[in-house]
Amino acid sequence: MFLGKVVGTVVASQKEASLDGLKFLVVRRLTVAGDETAGYAVAADAVGAGLGEVVMVASGSSARQTVFTDKRPCDAVIMAIVDTWEVGGQEIYRKDEGVIPDA
Repeated sequence: MFLGKVVGTVVASQKEASLDGLKFLVVRRLTVAGDETAGYAVAADAVGAGLGEVVMVASGSSARQTVFTDKRPCDAVIMAIVDTWEVGGQEIYRKDEGVIPDA
């Protein structure tokens, strides 16, 4: 699992039939401190995420264990939209405020 920020969309008019109805989003990985990294993933969206939102992504065989992606050839799925996260007693992110800068 990793935290990421939705930065784009993917449209594929020709695809495996079992992927019909799935929305695909480009997710940029975040560090635990909330910084963007160079890593990206294309993930099926199981929760209705939108551009700019911070999300939790499951990958590998775990990506096929949601109701939405069961028995579909997915390697990554957005399974949650993050409201807040905290590390070491410090709030790193709050959805309505974005990433909190170092104090």
